[in-house]
Amino acid sequence: MGVEVGGLLGLIWLIIIIWAILKVAKSGAGTMAKVLWILILLFFPLIGLILWFLLGPKG
Repeated sequence: MGVEVGGLLGLIWLIIIIWAILKVAKSGAGTMAKVLWILILLFFPLIGLILWFLLGPKG
């Protein structure tokens, strides 16, 4: 049972990260800011997602 739950949570986490990256890419921020946020989200997923929710580009 542990593998199924871990797999499902991993899939949900992947969907959330992809959603955040798409939101960053569609935002009105400058190109360098977008690249920086996407790199942060890719290399530091948990911390990057929290920082993006708090400090990331809005709109």
